[in-house]
Amino acid sequence: MTAVATEVATGTVTLAKALNLGLDAALAADPRVVLMGEDIGQLGGVFRVTDGLQERYGADRVVDTPLGESGIVGTAIGLAMRGYRPVCEIQFDGFVYPAFDQIVSQLAKLHFRSRGRVRMPVTIRIPYGGGIGAVEHHSESPEAYFVHTAGLKVVSCATPADAHVMVQQAVASDDPVVLLEPKRRYWDKGELTPVQESLWQARVVRPGTDCTLLAYGPMVRTCLDAATASELDLEVVDLRSLSPLDLDTVVQSVRRTGRCVVVHEASRTLGTGAELAARLTEELFYELEAPVLRVTGFDLPYPPARMEEHHLPDLDRVLHAVDRAMGF
Repeated sequence: MTAVATEVATGTVTLAKALNLGLDAALAADPRVVLMGEDIGQLGGVFRVTDGLQERYGADRVVDTPLGESGIVGTAIGLAMRGYRPVCEIQFDGFVYPAFDQIVSQLAKLHFRSRGRVRMPVTIRIPYGGGIGAVEHHSESPEAYFVHTAGLKVVSCATPADAHVMVQQAVASDDPVVLLEPKRRYWDKGELTPVQESLWQARVVRPGTDCTLLAYGPMVRTCLDAATASELDLEVVDLRSLSPLDLDTVVQSVRRTGRCVVVHEASRTLGTGAELAARLTEELFYELEAPVLRVTGFDLPYPPARMEEHHLPDLDRVLHAVDRAMGF
């Protein structure tokens, strides 16, 4: 038995392999599923997420595209109109901007413009975030652009188990879904345990009583590390879906603890943390023991690789925010 086969048989896989297995299952389950992207076929993708899939399903279903993101998404829209379920890979987060017009002006609106008669079952996979020492344009956190766009669903996986299920749920959705994959976690390993939540549900990954940490994608592990290091009883909630937000789970958690810190890599101003702070203040104004605090990236262009550790939220910054929240 090969090393990969052993990994799969025992249920312990990397997040990248979990995505590969999920895409494999989606391709096998529905002949209308088509994968598209730069170098995803023969190379298997720069992060090897699609490794072996072209050999298994052929070049007409796992398609190596030209270097043109607007063309990739535009073609996917046309395929969706003809009944296919395209899955587009954007090679790096910073490469998505040439396709921005197709995503926000066409893909997100066609379902509404047609009153539901034209479905857009398109999944756009985007490796995002920092932590890998990449060069310029290869580390971004563009989620707020897409969360702001009506008609798009935006989700992010944090564990191999979630990655495996969420990519299949995204492909099966009749709505366009942006799946954000934390590239710094591609090599994290975990069990492929059953996932009970739907694609749009948050999950309490660590119960606690003193303060709620809200995170998604790469910051879930950071928050779990902070909760382990803290002497306080911190609750960690993985948002999983950014649009729509599962506010019920979030509100229930913060109502229990009375305090909340939101953590994300993206810029602070008008980020997901700002929206959550506003919603929680509206819902729980008289029940909060402290303001909702945010630990985020800074409001500047993503820094060079050498400066990443100063830009990205880490355990110390999270714990400092918790101390501030407890001090009120």
